[in-house]
Amino acid sequence: MRVGIAADHGGFELKAKLSTALIAEGYDVVDFGAHKLDNDDDYPDFVVPLAIAAANGEVTRGIAICGSGVGACVAANKVPGIRSALITDSFTAHQGVEDDNMNVMCLGGQVTGYAEALDLAGIFLKANFKELERFKRRLTKVAALEQNKKT
Repeated sequence: MRVGIAADHGGFELKAKLSTALIAEGYDVVDFGAHKLDNDDDYPDFVVPLAIAAANGEVTRGIAICGSGVGACVAANKVPGIRSALITDSFTAHQGVEDDNMNVMCLGGQVTGYAEALDLAGIFLKANFKELERFKRRLTKVAALEQNKKT
């Protein structure tokens, strides 16, 4: 599986550790930056290219990290085709994929420790969309919002 990962300064250290671990587990990891620690960088500069790649199918799933995870989630969800959430627990890590076809997981680099982040990433990456009719129906309504249409 090809996994994109991105972080600003608030998630820089966690991104580096997660990338190394995911590569060791056999994932093809694409790093969208930051590639050096810069306390003045901005999360959209890294998260938006990751989200575009996920929306276009260039990566299967994405992991976006900023200090709290909130900004990364807000930015990712502005990209059409992205279904992103701030993940802080194992249930949501898999349920977001199974029911809502979440394709970008956001983490808070200053609030989520490495061991927990690695566990959450593994759960997220192993989960699969259930493709039940009710879930498809809901996603059609969400997709219509991106087109400014009513369903």
